[in-house]
Amino acid sequence: MNKSKYKILVTGGAGFIGSNLTEELLQQGHKITVLDNFATGKIENLLPLLKKYPDRLTLRVGDIRNLGDCREAAEGAEYIFHEAALGSVPRSIKDPVTTNEVNVTGFLNMLVAGRDAGVKRFIYAASSSTYGDSTSLPKVEDVIGKPLSPYAITKYVNELYADVFSKTYDMECIGLRYFNVFGRRQDPNGAYAAVIPLFVKKLMGHESPVINGDGEYSRDFTYIDNVIQMNFRAMETTNPEAVNQVYNTAYGERTTLNQLVGHLKEFLGDYDPEIKNIEVIHGPNRQGDIPHSLANIDKARALLKYNPKYNMRDGLKEAVKWYWEHL
Repeated sequence: MNKSKYKILVTGGAGFIGSNLTEELLQQGHKITVLDNFATGKIENLLPLLKKYPDRLTLRVGDIRNLGDCREAAEGAEYIFHEAALGSVPRSIKDPVTTNEVNVTGFLNMLVAGRDAGVKRFIYAASSSTYGDSTSLPKVEDVIGKPLSPYAITKYVNELYADVFSKTYDMECIGLRYFNVFGRRQDPNGAYAAVIPLFVKKLMGHESPVINGDGEYSRDFTYIDNVIQMNFRAMETTNPEAVNQVYNTAYGERTTLNQLVGHLKEFLGDYDPEIKNIEVIHGPNRQGDIPHSLANIDKARALLKYNPKYNMRDGLKEAVKWYWEHL
């Protein structure tokens, strides 16, 4: 492993994935700047880190839709981890304009800022939503369909822009297609909360979780520590073939929503036995949802030496423990 210490910019570093990545980078001795406008991120995710690493963590409150903010944050950076985005398919359907402004214009601003700052590498959060209406399983990086939501369009455009910048400006870009990431610090509150923290909160409150559809839609739920490993592999690789690529970032295991609830009731039931008897409510299918998602991670294994440590159940057990202690 490369032991060099770098100046690194993490956009969206107050968010779920961004704050976990920032924490691990700080633990490895790097000097970090976080750029966040707290649209979805939380200052609480950074306060312990600001206190622990006052000399190596700088927080810049700014918006990636503002090119000036991006340039200031990127100044002096050697690597950029671009995690800032407006997630959620339903949010993008309700408000496609804002989703596009943040995810496309904001992304382009960060690419320009990174190019002009002369960064060594630009690593960005791509999305499994890019596979769209492709029915092939498992998902292989070079076989995609048409996007099914405005959010999916924005994340595909990110990949196109990164590819053009790598060819036109000789930038090193690596995209990580995240598959349903979950784990500590993922927010269970708000209209667009992800399914796992939302279900955990419901079950802990002895309320019935609502599954969209019959519960047989499946996802490749990916624990946060696997994602952190993947980001580090993308930063540290010296393999020229590994650069200017897009990679599935997942475990490679499919779980239905019905199975997910069963696991949650099992693990939460160890803390509160009454949870095991809570019934599930089924609602209509959600617009823009992909029925099934399963990643082939052979490319990441081969080129980046990615080796995920947490399967879905092991990761879920860790996540449930965290939520039980913090909710």
